Amino acid sequence: QVQMVESGGGLVQAGGSLRLSCIASGRTFSMFVMGWFRQAPGKEREFVAGINRSGDSTTYADSEKGRFTISRDNAKNTVYLQMNSLKPEETAVYHCAGDMRPLVLTRTRQDYAFWGQGTQVTVSS
Repeated sequence: QVQMVESGGGLVQAGGSLRLSCIASGRTFSMFVMGWFRQAPGKEREFVAGINRSGDSTTYADSEKGRFTISRDNAKNTVYLQMNSLKPEETAVYHCAGDMRPLVLTRTRQDYAFWGQGTQVTVSS
């Protein structure tokens, strides 16, 4: 069983930055496609960013392109999400997710079997 734990959330003013981290248990992290999703109250969980196993290919939701950066350190079993120029509407619980099954990067929530509990990000206006 793989466990994932997020950290780095908090309260930030609009235009500010945060760096989220997600550390995974186990020795198979480098075999996982990883993603970040977020869920605001009353809304469905939505894709934010994804990264392939080696870390040399990434994908982002259109609204995050140019402001967010996903990266990973397989030696540390950790995936990161650098978020810049944050907006109030991006207030949500941010979850990391992973799975060994996808052959390529995927934005589909159902393609990820393992999830962290999430970290709260609140952006004030």
